Amino acid sequence: MTQELITISPIDGREVVRRPYASEAQIAQALADAQAAQAAWQALGVEARGRIVSAAVDRFVAAKEEIARSITIQMGRPLRYTPGEVAGFEARARHMIAIAGEALAPIQVPEQTGFTRFISREPIGVALTIAPWNYPLLTAVNSIVPALMAGNAVILKHSDQTPLCAELIDRAFREAGAPKGVFQYLHANHDIVHRLIRAPEIGYVSFTGSVRGGHAVEESAAGRFIGAGLELGGNDPAYVRADAKIDHAVETLVDGAFFNSGQSCCGIQRIYVARARHDEFVERAVELTRGYVLGNPLHADTTLGPVVRAKAADEIRAIIEEAVSAGARNMIDSSYFKEASIGSPYVAPALLTQVDHRMRIMNDECFGPAVGIMAVDSDEEAIGLMNDSPYGLTAAVFTQDQEAALHIGRQVRTGTFFMNRCDYLDPALAWTGVKNSGRGVSLSVVGYEQLTQAKSFHLRSV
Repeated sequence: MTQELITISPIDGREVVRRPYASEAQIAQALADAQAAQAAWQALGVEARGRIVSAAVDRFVAAKEEIARSITIQMGRPLRYTPGEVAGFEARARHMIAIAGEALAPIQVPEQTGFTRFISREPIGVALTIAPWNYPLLTAVNSIVPALMAGNAVILKHSDQTPLCAELIDRAFREAGAPKGVFQYLHANHDIVHRLIRAPEIGYVSFTGSVRGGHAVEESAAGRFIGAGLELGGNDPAYVRADAKIDHAVETLVDGAFFNSGQSCCGIQRIYVARARHDEFVERAVELTRGYVLGNPLHADTTLGPVVRAKAADEIRAIIEEAVSAGARNMIDSSYFKEASIGSPYVAPALLTQVDHRMRIMNDECFGPAVGIMAVDSDEEAIGLMNDSPYGLTAAVFTQDQEAALHIGRQVRTGTFFMNRCDYLDPALAWTGVKNSGRGVSLSVVGYEQLTQAKSFHLRSV
């Protein structure tokens, strides 16, 4: 196992970050500091913690341009979009800070003469956040801010592809005057992550990543009886009903499939269209897709950047080629995208028609700019196909009939159900998944439940 992380930019293949992994002494010190700091941090109370966390958010957002550029250089999203992730970080953080008082308030029970009874929400202690590269801020903030607001200390382990994000978040907390040990980061390989999860100081693990990674987290935590929130990706479907506003559906779903080069856990990968609107939908989607500009993400006109690395690009191309070999038709000629080339991280977007559920594009996570489109003859057929997946993170319907949307949504097995939008997280709503999309909840008042331990008080007057 290597002793340092090396970040290679997908833009041009150059090394952009090199850092040593944490030593055993650094790991032990971080765990000790977190545990030592947590009790005093809890004792501050929600309002005081909120002031410090809010100040850290202020410091972080003030460096938006620096942070946005670092994200682009590390993982390749076009620079025109990365400032939006900083804004999303702020919005989620502010919301979770604002609702903390309500979410963490003691739960009152019916009065009983001679007794005082209530349930308090106690912090777990030290939470470990393991964040991925695809949305390096948005995935991290979902657990960091509510964990801190609940009175926990936090240790962040970020992806080797985006280590600067951990360092920049840490800088903001230090500038805001956060007590030593309350928020820390460690650069860690798989062995170190296993060591951290096994450490008795860690009381909760938040992981966003692959199904394989989720299995590894569960295996590391086996027998420890600690909580683990696992957000493991998706193969998310959308259904365009005959009454949908097609222009809106096309614009929203093409963006939902190709934004971030398709590297989104809740990105759209399967689209089912009412047969009467199928050809019109495909025609307009092709026209819109051809307008994307694939290229260097630092250039102002680029709307589609590289995927994270050449190996990932090879796998995406293989999924597309397998579908075509099995009878699918790729409606996008890759010659429209001059930067796309075999062996590079630059992948041309693909709109695949004549697909079926035997193809990987329709039954597994592709994590690239490729989407399958099928015609369907009824709501019932669409519901059956939407549910025919090992994943269940989000699903969407495009319609002008809200009652129909609710009827469909109640039958689709998913964590979030949308009408007329997709690929979005509302921090006021619970973010969760079913099946291989994981377990646990982040965001909303419900998200605070996993980061606290219920403690009952039963006081009798005599």
